[in-house]
Amino acid sequence: MNFSSEQPKIIVVGSSSIDLVLETEKVPCQNETVIAHNSESYFGGKGANQAVGAARLGASVYFIGCVGMDPLGQQIMRNMVNENVNVGFVYETDQEATGTAYVTTSDGNAAIVVVPAANNFLSIEHVEAADKYFHTTDLVLLQLEVSMKVVEYTVRKAKKYGKKIGLYASPAQRLSNEILDNVDFIVVKSNELHIVFGEDQREDILKKYFNKVFVRDDINSTVYFDGTEMKYCRKDNDKNNYKMGMGDAFTAGFSIALCHGNSIEECVKFGNEVSARVSSKKGSQTGLPRVSDFIS
Repeated sequence: MNFSSEQPKIIVVGSSSIDLVLETEKVPCQNETVIAHNSESYFGGKGANQAVGAARLGASVYFIGCVGMDPLGQQIMRNMVNENVNVGFVYETDQEATGTAYVTTSDGNAAIVVVPAANNFLSIEHVEAADKYFHTTDLVLLQLEVSMKVVEYTVRKAKKYGKKIGLYASPAQRLSNEILDNVDFIVVKSNELHIVFGEDQREDILKKYFNKVFVRDDINSTVYFDGTEMKYCRKDNDKNNYKMGMGDAFTAGFSIALCHGNSIEECVKFGNEVSARVSSKKGSQTGLPRVSDFIS
């Protein structure tokens, strides 16, 4: 992994939230009540995770999102400022509360309920307001915790200016041909291929979208087709105890490596490395590494 002398410029359009994590002896089944032996809150939301991840790795990051006019929204804004993420295009709404997620976790397994709330109020007008920054950015990052209208509009805008576009297709939704054709890379969970692509024949999908679709699982392995052969990359971590935010971390790491002109193989390896590090600490953002961890 090589770091160039240029600072990458990245726009992240997406969600932010406060995550309440409940640690239990087991993840409850239907109609079952369990006792949590610990509860903690963390900063989260797939968009915010990617923004913080990219900023810690040395990028100049603008985040376009929406929070509620409440204390949680203020906490998210302050955290982003502290993480050197530009919040000039984070909007506040009095129509909804700030987004939240409720995570019940046990022995590496989790059940997650996301309440988008204010994230649903992010609009194409908000994206349009940042138009002049799309001219100068190197890459635009997206996820699927905001409306598909916003995602599709952002893809069109980025494509109009000839910018690279990355998408973490989570939470899984069927993607339109417009998105599939115009994004530069898509990260998708292995068990959600059939939702995103309408079929689950992994080899066929990867061969069709070679060097473009990267399939990940919860043991921090990534599979893709490089145009000649299937490539498998895995990064083990002895402290791989926490799986929250691993996909966001991979996407941020992959993006940074791509902006610095590295090969696809190096981008995947670096994404896996960033993902492995985040899994060693609780919370989606806590363990995100910094550029100083890789440059001595």
